[in-house]
Amino acid sequence: MNHTALTSVHQALGAKMVEFAGYYMPIQYKNLLEEHHAVRNHAGLFDVSHMGEFWVEGPQSLAFLQYVTSNDVSKLQPGQVQYSCLPNEHGGIVDDLLVYCFGIEKYMLVVNASNMSKDKQWLQKHNTAFGVNLHDASDKTSLLALQGPKAIEILQPLTSVSLADIPYYHFTTGRFLEYDNVIFSNTGYTGAGGFEIYVPNELAVEAWHAIIKSGQSHGLQPAGLGARDTLRLEMGFCLYGNDIDDETSPIEAGLGWITKFNKDFINKTSLLKQKEQGVSRKLVGFEMIDKGIPRKGYRIFSASDEIIGDVRSGTQSPTLGKAIGMGYVQTSFSAIGTEICIEIRDKKLKARVVKTPFLSK
Repeated sequence: MNHTALTSVHQALGAKMVEFAGYYMPIQYKNLLEEHHAVRNHAGLFDVSHMGEFWVEGPQSLAFLQYVTSNDVSKLQPGQVQYSCLPNEHGGIVDDLLVYCFGIEKYMLVVNASNMSKDKQWLQKHNTAFGVNLHDASDKTSLLALQGPKAIEILQPLTSVSLADIPYYHFTTGRFLEYDNVIFSNTGYTGAGGFEIYVPNELAVEAWHAIIKSGQSHGLQPAGLGARDTLRLEMGFCLYGNDIDDETSPIEAGLGWITKFNKDFINKTSLLKQKEQGVSRKLVGFEMIDKGIPRKGYRIFSASDEIIGDVRSGTQSPTLGKAIGMGYVQTSFSAIGTEICIEIRDKKLKARVVKTPFLSK
């Protein structure tokens, strides 16, 4: 099992450690609900160093990324970040990712830990016609996510970078503690605001302790992957392996907004056909009417007792105080307000299709 540079720190804090995507990771420290509420109301610090970082460099970098990703990379200016996906050749998604633009010949891709090997092979396979320099820096890079409304107050004393001047989905590099060229990104997976900080592994422990110390008077708590999951689900953010995978298309998943047809890319023709003709199923958000918590794999029924889909993600929302979930249903049952049923422990419990995000920012 892989370890991040912060494993010993998590263990010293008494974190409950589990295997996640091949890494030994903290699922929670003391209390998942407290960690969730800390992020929404104050701040939480996550170790997400299991994520992968691939560098793409060379004269054909833009052309290569335009072909292998669904979004329009040509729209990026240096310092901007773009959410995108790697479409496969039969309509599904190899992975979803972030594209960081450092220049027209230099980009960083941030990919899911569970897909690092698959992504690398996929990119190498399609690089033969472009000849870009692909470099995997995942094993040398640590990633800390400071999320929550107090993030700027906590992080600003530790850096010369003006954090308030970094717009959403933008990044910059600058001095952090006594180190230069640290990446500060106004991104995250919680909907609570904050920053993701990319540092070399040898700086990770010092960075963690410095942020925790700075946040002591601001309600900062270390937060694990359990709170990260409930936070992202409240915002309707997709989780690869649950809500999207090799068999789900970006059109079905409601990701048409990151699928741009003004360029050539892998499987463009098939996805354009889906957009123009419609799809047979859609990913929807729903909230429970009856008491019960939906979980991945539970069957979804229509009000007339017809199987119409399945749950992909579900939880009891700590912020809203109600059970919520996302799942694929037949398109005719995807309209907002449609009453559906979730099969939970052999009982069909009422739910309603709702607009996402479940929680407004």
